[in-house]
Amino acid sequence: MSSGDGAATLLGPVTALRTQVEAARLPLEIPGAAPGRANRDALLKQLDDYVLPRLRSLDAPLLAVVGGSTGAGKSTLVNSIVDAEVSRSGVLRPTTTTPVLVHHPHDRRWFADDRILPGLSRVTGGASAAGDGAGSLRLIESGSLPPGMALLDAPDIDSVVKANRALASQLLAAADLWLFVTTAARYADAVPWDLLRQASERGTAVAIVLDRVPPESMADIRSHLAGMLREQGLSTAPIFGIPEATLTPEGRLPEDDLTRLKSWLTALASDARARNVIVRQTLDGALRSLDERTAALAEASRAQTQAGAALHEVPEAAYRQALEDVEQGVTDGTLLRGEVLARWQEFVGTGEFFKQVESTISRLRDRITSAIKGSAPPSEDLGEALQSGVAALITAQAQGASSTVARQWRQLPGGNPVLAEHPDLAKPGADLGARVERLVRDWQGELLELVRSEGRDRRTTARIAAYGINGVGLLLMLISFAHTAGLSGAEVGIAGGTAVLAQKVLEAIFGDQAVRDMAAKARTRLLEHVQELYAGERARYDVALAGVDVEALQAQRLADAAAAVKAVR
Repeated sequence: MSSGDGAATLLGPVTALRTQVEAARLPLEIPGAAPGRANRDALLKQLDDYVLPRLRSLDAPLLAVVGGSTGAGKSTLVNSIVDAEVSRSGVLRPTTTTPVLVHHPHDRRWFADDRILPGLSRVTGGASAAGDGAGSLRLIESGSLPPGMALLDAPDIDSVVKANRALASQLLAAADLWLFVTTAARYADAVPWDLLRQASERGTAVAIVLDRVPPESMADIRSHLAGMLREQGLSTAPIFGIPEATLTPEGRLPEDDLTRLKSWLTALASDARARNVIVRQTLDGALRSLDERTAALAEASRAQTQAGAALHEVPEAAYRQALEDVEQGVTDGTLLRGEVLARWQEFVGTGEFFKQVESTISRLRDRITSAIKGSAPPSEDLGEALQSGVAALITAQAQGASSTVARQWRQLPGGNPVLAEHPDLAKPGADLGARVERLVRDWQGELLELVRSEGRDRRTTARIAAYGINGVGLLLMLISFAHTAGLSGAEVGIAGGTAVLAQKVLEAIFGDQAVRDMAAKARTRLLEHVQELYAGERARYDVALAGVDVEALQAQRLADAAAAVKAVR
């Protein structure tokens, strides 16, 4: 940062970015989701723990976080610098579980509240103790530290406890300066260098404490370590070598071995310009890193949106196809075969009746009327067969659609976890059977009302009465299942002429065009009911996905917020 005014100018856009990062959700379990969530959490923590606090308070004391591997001697180093037992050290690992922040008494106001690390509660006074509690930060005042500088002893970066490793990374991201502690035996380990590479990429200020170095090897090891730092872009990082030595009775490092490090820290704390250089370097690096890290979060958001859209499309396509199959099933004559055909034959008489297709309408009417009035059970059986056929068709397509959705979701990113959470989605809704039965009954009621409305004049009413309104309704159901733009030759052959006979009787009652219109209306209403039913079935999948949907604008809002920060920066 070049000035306080620059920080004030940045504060608004960075705060807006923080709002978008916090709002970002990556709920679908798809490839890349876990790293995306980790990036989002780390980004949010660094904004809360470091970037925003530092932008608000450029003149706050410099915070040096002491980090390193297990057994590197971090706590011993902190205790030795302040010449007091402020952080537990020993052979048991991990020793530091609750981070300890040591500051000069004059700097109390900068750390007592949640200006930095707002997610950690404050514990004050005394040395750290076992069981301080997860999520806490112990604050200790020490006159041995100069004003303007605070030391924070962090847990091991390679701790066997996952929570400690995560906290160590969080604390390092909140630092103005990394005081990185390693040993002659472990300075080339992979884990520390992974973090040091991050520091280099983000421009974080780093100082290296090389501990427990055999005096005779000091020059060679320092030279090798300096070369490694140059390769990682950290050539300006100072190296403070501490020779292997016996600790004092109090468990401290010999005073002479710490002279150079303590002098450097004191000079840094007392020189406002030098502190400002380090703060600017680390803050600028953190701000620059927002571009790439936010872009990665936006890309993860886009992947979530695309995966969610693909999951939504599956039930939409499955139930769209199911509706098309029902439409085909009610117009291709399929429903006029089997049980319906048998019941129709009972309804109109023996098979000999079908030889009289060319007979006069009056003779057809007499036979059908006789069948209706003389034998109620065949009429009821035909109605039941028609109801069962329609219901079976609608139910079968719904079952097929739910099976299709389950099969395809298992093959799509994020689908299997949603199915595991909602196993009922692998089959139709529990009350599908009852809803289908109600649908068919309602549709039949509408057909009877259609018959009544078409038969308002006295002559048509008399003709309807001759057959009975229920019988006419059954005939309308029959032709609805085979009547399109007029029966084709193939359709005439379906079910031994079932539909053509029904059509001739209805034409004698209502007229040719009226029958066509009625059949079309009947089919349309049935398909509308089925569409509504399937929409309800499909909605179950929408409800399940509602908890994992990521709106398309999330990625764009993140990108726009990051661009706003970059423009001001």
